[in-house]
Amino acid sequence: MKDFINKITHSNISYTLRHDLCTGCGICQSACPANAISIIVKQGRFIPQVDETKCNNDKGCHRCSDVCPGLGVDLHRIAEESFTDAEIKTDRLVGRYLKCFTGHSNDYDIRYHCASGGMVSQFLIFLLEKNYIDGAVVTAFDPENELLVRSYIAHNREEVLRARSSKYAPVSLHGMAQAIKQESGTRYVIVGLPCHIQGFRKLAEIDRKLREKVAGYFAIYCSSGRTFYLTEHIFKEHGICKEDLTYFAYRDEGCLGSLVARQRRGIRVRSNSETTLYDKDEVYKERYQSYYHPLRSFFIPRRCLFCIDHYGELGDVCFGDIHIEPYKQDTIGVNSLIVRQREWLERLMEAKGEGYITLNEIPVETLNRSQMMAYKKKGRNARFIALNKMLGRKVPVYDEALPKHTGMKTALDYTQNRIQQFLGGHKGLWWLVKIIRDTIFKR
Repeated sequence: MKDFINKITHSNISYTLRHDLCTGCGICQSACPANAISIIVKQGRFIPQVDETKCNNDKGCHRCSDVCPGLGVDLHRIAEESFTDAEIKTDRLVGRYLKCFTGHSNDYDIRYHCASGGMVSQFLIFLLEKNYIDGAVVTAFDPENELLVRSYIAHNREEVLRARSSKYAPVSLHGMAQAIKQESGTRYVIVGLPCHIQGFRKLAEIDRKLREKVAGYFAIYCSSGRTFYLTEHIFKEHGICKEDLTYFAYRDEGCLGSLVARQRRGIRVRSNSETTLYDKDEVYKERYQSYYHPLRSFFIPRRCLFCIDHYGELGDVCFGDIHIEPYKQDTIGVNSLIVRQREWLERLMEAKGEGYITLNEIPVETLNRSQMMAYKKKGRNARFIALNKMLGRKVPVYDEALPKHTGMKTALDYTQNRIQQFLGGHKGLWWLVKIIRDTIFKR
């Protein structure tokens, strides 16, 4: 992997952008010692922008490319170096692991309003209250933010719960490495998608101060990312005004849950200070599977089609859904999780013993049966990489054996995905998205 990086890093992160391999994670901004990289939003995605007058790439820097998960990552090497417990096991889809569980928060409100059972939020609250960590990097929907998402370090229960629920929008963790290093605490957890964890693992290899302060990486299973256009499309279809939002969540109120948007509505009253007031809130709700599944293929970045890491194989603990029988009968919320480090296994057991959470061990086969996208990533997405490599295009490099040949089915599948992404990426064609969606799903 390092030989590959050395070959391409005669360029800075611009190489990643030029070949459409950027995941939008923002880690390159944190890696740049010259502060030459800023993160901007373009075509519904976070992307880095390089100030070439500050960049030291011509002096041999290339730290931004060194940490870029878009170029690939040594999944096996880093996992083998990071997860060394004598009882560690290996699964083709999960990677290295100690145990797999189902679980949920024992606080009803957290379980009901957080994603799939509230295990991430509840475990972070436990760790903070017991002083096992000083903070956790999380991401919240922020109605005051133009993009509706904001990443920050949570230090208490209230700040953790502000970040509850899933975000089907781009998430950039730029600035978070600097924030951790500037804080006075000594132990922090980073919560992120597989690409975030990959980027931070790569950054920690070359940044000693960050490495010493990050106590753990918590990964969220990811089928693929989404652009901001997904949110914009949903708002447009349902008459949701971003400026009037007081609350928004893609998944709230139970297992899988519903999109919930609360916005100021009613008669507008002028006060003496000329401030616009509202006499009531309007609430819009729609079941997650109803609005999300028909749209999910249209707003996926191309780079996500090359991702082979569904679970977050470099995460110390990984969290996600388990929507199969008998768990799908649960309407309040239940998570699945993977534990790879002994320390975090012991902390989970302690949280269970003190009544914070419910935890039940399951076989890895049960977990995999609940995550069909894990099979697709190791199979279909791996073939997409092979196809694009055959076509002479730049693709991410993993230290994992990938297919060398593909067939017509792979070519047709990839073409279909790219057409859908093209439609979703051009607002003037969204009327076609609606026709295709309504035809296929008979809405």
